[in-house]
Amino acid sequence: MSLRGVRVLVTGAGGFIGSHLVRYLKAEGCWVRGVDIKEPEFGPTEADEFELLDLRRWENCVRATRSVNEVYALAADMGGMGFISSNHSRIMHNNGLIDIHTLEAARQNGVRRYLFTSSACVYPEHLQEDTAVQPLREQDAYPAQPQDAYGWEKLFIERLCAHYREEQHLDVRIVRFHNIFGPYGTWDGGREKAPAALCRKVAHAKLMEDPVVEIWGDGEQTRSFCYIDDCTEGLHRLMRSGYAEPLNLGQDRMVSINELANLISDIAGYPIEKVHVPGPQGVRGRNSDNTRLREILGWEPRIMLEEGLRNTYGWIEEQVAERLRASRQPLAKPA
Repeated sequence: MSLRGVRVLVTGAGGFIGSHLVRYLKAEGCWVRGVDIKEPEFGPTEADEFELLDLRRWENCVRATRSVNEVYALAADMGGMGFISSNHSRIMHNNGLIDIHTLEAARQNGVRRYLFTSSACVYPEHLQEDTAVQPLREQDAYPAQPQDAYGWEKLFIERLCAHYREEQHLDVRIVRFHNIFGPYGTWDGGREKAPAALCRKVAHAKLMEDPVVEIWGDGEQTRSFCYIDDCTEGLHRLMRSGYAEPLNLGQDRMVSINELANLISDIAGYPIEKVHVPGPQGVRGRNSDNTRLREILGWEPRIMLEEGLRNTYGWIEEQVAERLRASRQPLAKPA
C-alpha cells in the first residue's frame, strides 16, 4: 500500500525510537510532522516539520495533532531502570498528562488512526520473578500488577485507548515494546537502557585499558532485546493492520545481563572483568511471547542480537572516544 499523501504525526520525534521512526516513515512516502520537547540529539530530523512542544499542555497537543491522518504516540518521560525505579510520581504525572491530552486532541482534530506505544512493563511482577521466565503473552497483563509507576500508567492508557475505540470510534493500535535498542540513542547520563550502558562501559574499558566493568546485581537477570530497525518495521506493519488489541513487539530470544556483557566484549575484541555491584535490576526475568505477533502480522523481528549489538557498539565506542579526546584523556593505542 502506498503511503504517499498520508500525513503523520510522530510524538517523541526527538528521542531514540521516534527519530528512527520518522526516517522510516519518510522512506515509505509519508509526510511527517515530528514533535518533541527537544530536538534529535545525534543529527538533524528528517521530518517535513519539527515543532518543539511540551505535550503535557493541552493547547500544544491540539496544535501537534492538527491536519494529520495518523498519530504515532511515542512521547514519554522515561529512561532505563535507574531512572524508572526512582521517579515514580514524575513519570506517572508527566506521562499521564501527555497521553490523555494527545489522545483527546487527536479525537477532536479528526485523526483517523492512533498508535499508542505501551511497554512490557505492564505485565504483572509475579510472572517475572524467575530468570527462566515463561514468555509473556498479551493476555497475561490481567489481573494487573505492574512493578512500577511507568507500567501502571501505560496500562491505564491502554484501557483509555480501548474506550476511545468503543465510544469515540477512534481507530487505535496498541504496541507493547520489549527492550528496543540500537545506535543514535541515549548512551549515558542515567536514562540509557542496559545494552547502551554496557556498550559504553565496555568501550570505556577498552579505550582506557581498564578491564573492570560494573554490572548491577548478580547479572543473571534475563531479558530479550529487539533492534531498532525491526521495531520501526513492526510499528508500520501494526498501523497498517486492522488489529486493535495490545500486541507485543520484541525478540523472543532471552539472555542474561552477564551474557549480554560477554557478547559486547566479544564484539569489542576486548576481554572484560565483570564486577557485580548493588543497583536497580527490575524484574528477575522477562521475555516476549511472539505467537500473536506472528499470527496478526505474518511477521516477527528478524535481526539477530549480535548484528544489532555490532551496529550499536561501534557507534557508542565512537561517542566514548570523542568524549575522552575532548577531556584530553590519553587513549590506549590500537593493538
